[in-house]
Amino acid sequence: MLKTTKWDPAKYINSKEDVLAYLEAALEENDTELLLSVIGDIARSKGMAQIARELNVARESLYRSLSPEGNPSFSTVMKVLDILGFQIQLKQKIA
Repeated sequence: MLKTTKWDPAKYINSKEDVLAYLEAALEENDTELLLSVIGDIARSKGMAQIARELNVARESLYRSLSPEGNPSFSTVMKVLDILGFQIQLKQKIA
């Protein structure tokens, strides 16, 4: 019998390069739910409790906000990215 386990991307995010590649791939999809999920994966890989402390919010609240069903403020997303050592930059869309 084949036994499967749930794949957790947070276990495979080991470097800043991994984080950057994961974020860029999510941004290319132009899918808000996916982006929030990816940011949540990255936050879990780095320690959700520590990030929540730095944001001065409850860990559970941060988990909910960064879930696909979450609806965090843009400010929260920016603060989480800042804590992770990243910022959003814009570039002109190529048609």
